[in-house]
Amino acid sequence: MTDPDIAVLRQKVHGMAPASYGAALRDRLPDREVAVATTPAEERDLIERARVVTGIHFETEWLERAENLDLFACAYAGTGHLDIDAFADAGVAVTNAAGVHGPNISEYVIGALVAHERQFRQAWEHQERNHWEAYPVRELQGSTAAVVGLGAIGEALTEKLDAFGVETVGVRYTPEKGGPTDEVVGFDDVHVALARADYVILACPLTDTTRGLIDDEALASMRADGLLINVARGPVVDTDALVAALRDADIRGATLDVTDPEPLPADHPLWSFENVQITPHNAGNTPKYYDRLADILATNLRRMEETGAVDGLENQVV
Repeated sequence: MTDPDIAVLRQKVHGMAPASYGAALRDRLPDREVAVATTPAEERDLIERARVVTGIHFETEWLERAENLDLFACAYAGTGHLDIDAFADAGVAVTNAAGVHGPNISEYVIGALVAHERQFRQAWEHQERNHWEAYPVRELQGSTAAVVGLGAIGEALTEKLDAFGVETVGVRYTPEKGGPTDEVVGFDDVHVALARADYVILACPLTDTTRGLIDDEALASMRADGLLINVARGPVVDTDALVAALRDADIRGATLDVTDPEPLPADHPLWSFENVQITPHNAGNTPKYYDRLADILATNLRRMEETGAVDGLENQVV
């Protein structure tokens, strides 16, 4: 039996079958053996034999049997669910899916902003009642957005905001590196960015710094006509503080693709606000997910074969 070059685990992404991921990899690597697991037994067998394994979860104890493993290509951008130290100790490289979500999540944010400013919810309610009545709207042109997090999503979003004539202020850990936004500040100056922005857009990872970043103090710094958009992680926002700010009209509204808790309970007060748009952690959903993921992994596999090493890979975490 030939050992596979790549083993695809059974874990699904956005309801898409792992077989689709395997097909995308075969298209890019026609001369490589790509195996897709369909049962736990097949997974265990493939993990023991493959040089590269790709999926979402990888149990630490699996490393003991993965004698051939050089790389685990995580199918998520976040790797907080993995025991990174264990991979490092085992000499196994880890990459993530950073960059895969740039186009689709940035489109989601633009759609959310346009929906707020053109009052599409009100338009829909009027249409449901066959009611013809004009109403005031706003436009994005000439506004300012604070983009918290300047990774692939923040970069793609900044490009789209620029096309709409929106000035941007980026917030990142290392402002001295600059960025795609018109201005860049550090987290020490995040309140300065919040106070200037018509739109506060969260596109950052969940870390010790960003957990609870948007608390009552941050919401107090935001403009009363400001909108909050969260496509990061739910705990970046203090939910109780957000509910209080919405009840007191301290901000104009919010779009939340992620919440804390998640899923959001049916009786949670956030559901009751007409100026809040909620989606079920769906901004990352795209039919091109596996195609973009396969592009990254195919590039990394070729690099490993050319160099004979697992250093300098795209999106390398370990």
